Amino acid sequence: MSISTIHDVEFGTELPVFEPDTSLENVGKFARAVGWGGPRFESHEGARKEGFPGALVPGIMGMGFLTSAIHQWAPTGHVENVDTVFRAPMLADTPAIISAVVTDIDEDDGIVELDMTVKNTKDETRVFGTARVKLPLS
Repeated sequence: MSISTIHDVEFGTELPVFEPDTSLENVGKFARAVGWGGPRFESHEGARKEGFPGALVPGIMGMGFLTSAIHQWAPTGHVENVDTVFRAPMLADTPAIISAVVTDIDEDDGIVELDMTVKNTKDETRVFGTARVKLPLS
């Protein structure tokens, strides 16, 4: 269900699961676009030579994925803030499963707070955090 206004939101609602494109090709394109091209983002072998378990998904790309999940749920929303903790690296070519739940609603100001999590297919938390989203009042 797509959210249009603050009155469409219910406390405890789980947002639809979002699975972004974490392919090595997509991660490499993003890294080059932001000026971060190089082995750690563009090559599993190159990243391993730098001591990583594989090519990394840049942290800001992961935060973009969180924002995308929010906008798929509430296209009219304005993401005011995303605050994250990176517990473990997100790896290219590894599915990222993004989930979120509504943890607070301020109907007077049109603000929704979300708890968000990025896990892999082993159910290991890679990233978690919160987001504040402003929604139209009517």
